[in-house]
Amino acid sequence: MGIYLEEIMKSSIKKRLVGNFMLIIIITVLIIEFFLFNAIRNYYYKSIEEILSNQIAFSTEFYRKYFSTSRLEDIVIDDVDLFWRQTSAQVQILDNEGKILMDSIGAVHETKFITSGDVLDALKGNKATWIGKVEYDTEPVIAVSSPLKVEGEVVGVLRFISSLRETNKIIMSIYRLLIVLGIIVVVISGIVSIFLANTIVQPLKEVTEVAEKMADGQLKVRSKKKFDDEIGKLSDTLNYMAEELIKKEHLKNDFISSISHELRTPLTSIKGWAITLNSGKVDQSLLKDGLNIIEKESDRLSDLVEELLDFSRYVSGRITIEKDEMNLIESINQVEKQLKLRAKEKNLDFSVSYDSDLPNIIGDENRIKQVLINLLDNAFKFTDEGGRVSLSAAKDGDYVIIKVKDNGQGIHEEDLPYIKEKFYKGKNSNSNTGLGLSICDEIVKLHGGHMDIKSKLNEGTTVIVTLPIRGGCSK
Repeated sequence: MGIYLEEIMKSSIKKRLVGNFMLIIIITVLIIEFFLFNAIRNYYYKSIEEILSNQIAFSTEFYRKYFSTSRLEDIVIDDVDLFWRQTSAQVQILDNEGKILMDSIGAVHETKFITSGDVLDALKGNKATWIGKVEYDTEPVIAVSSPLKVEGEVVGVLRFISSLRETNKIIMSIYRLLIVLGIIVVVISGIVSIFLANTIVQPLKEVTEVAEKMADGQLKVRSKKKFDDEIGKLSDTLNYMAEELIKKEHLKNDFISSISHELRTPLTSIKGWAITLNSGKVDQSLLKDGLNIIEKESDRLSDLVEELLDFSRYVSGRITIEKDEMNLIESINQVEKQLKLRAKEKNLDFSVSYDSDLPNIIGDENRIKQVLINLLDNAFKFTDEGGRVSLSAAKDGDYVIIKVKDNGQGIHEEDLPYIKEKFYKGKNSNSNTGLGLSICDEIVKLHGGHMDIKSKLNEGTTVIVTLPIRGGCSK
C-alpha cells in the first residue's frame, strides 16, 4: 500500500508540479524573448532610419537653398553627386509622378515607376519610411523618401535606400545568444523546480506514511510538523485525529465494560429470582418480593435499552422533533409529580419554582420533559440523603432559562469539559451508559438552545438550559 501510494505521488504530484513550473517558466521565457526580439529589431531598424533621415534632410535642404531654381532633370545631368555626397546609401531621384530619373547604383528595375508606400507619401509632401523586398537584392531594404519642393510644390522625390543584410546578421547573432540564454534559464529553472517540488512532495510522503501507520492501528505514531503551512496543518490534523481516536477508543472500551456490567446486574437478579420462584417452595410474601424485583430490574433494562436506542437515533440523524406550542408550566408540574415520590424516598428537599407569567414555547413537549427528567434523575443520583435539589424556570428576553441545581457530590474539574461527550463517565459517575447528558444536549440543540454545566466538587452542580421561546433550528 505504501509503495503504491508513493508511486502515485511520484508519478502524479511531483510530475504535475514540475510540469506546471516548467510550463510557466517556458511561457515566461518565450514571452520575454518575443518582446526582446522585437525591441532589438526595432532598435536597429530605427537607428538606420534615423541616420538616413538625417542625411536625406541635409540633402533636401541643400537642394532647396541652392538648386530649387533648376529643373530636376538638369540637376541629374550636371550636379547629381550633390545628392549622394552626404551618404553611402543607395540614392534614387524620382519625378513628381514616381518615375525613376536616377539610381546611384544603376540597378535595373522591372518598372520605371516606384509605387511603394514611402514614395506615395513623399509625393503628398511627407517624409516616409518603407521596409521591404526589392527585385535586385535577396535581403530586405529600408528606404527613406523625402519630397523635393519648389515654392511649396512637390517637383520630385529624393530616396535613400540601405540594405539590411549586415544589420540582420547582427540581429540574428543577438537572437541566437538570447535563445541560448533562454535555454540555460529553462534548464536551471527545471532543476530548481525539481528541488521545489521535492520540498512539497517529501513532507507529503512523510505525512502519508504516518497516516498509513495510523490506519494500521498505530495510533501512537505522530507526524512531525516542519513548516507552518498547509502541510503543517495537515500534520496537526492527523495528530489531533490520532489523539481523538485514542480518546474515543478508551471511551468505547469503558462504555463496553460499563454497559456489560449494567446489563449483567439486572439479568443476574432476574435469572436468580426466576430460578427461586420456579423451585416451587415459595410462600406468598417471597413470591411478591421476587416479582417486584423482577419488575424493577426489567424496567431498569428497558431504560438502558431505550437510552441506547435514543442515542442511536441521534447519531444516525433519524431523530424527529415534533414542535408545537407547549405550556412549559404544565410540563414542569407533571415532571414534579412524577419525581416527587422518588425524592421523598431518598429524603431529598425537592423544590420547583417558576415565573407566574412564564410564556408558552415552541418545542417538542415529550423531548423537553425527557431533558428535565434526565437532569433531575442525575441530580437525585449524585445528591446524598437530606440534600437539596431544585428546578426553576424564568423568562429572559426571547429565551426561557431552566435551572436544575443540587448540593450533591459535584463534578471533578478535569471531567467538566468532557461531561457532555458521548459515553463519557466521570470519576465519580453513577451513570448507566454515559449517554444521558449527551442526549439532553442534543435535544436542546435541536430546539435551537444550549446547555451549560457549572459544578464544584463536593459543593453541587447547576445545569442551565436556555431555550428560545419561538423555537430554533431542528434536524
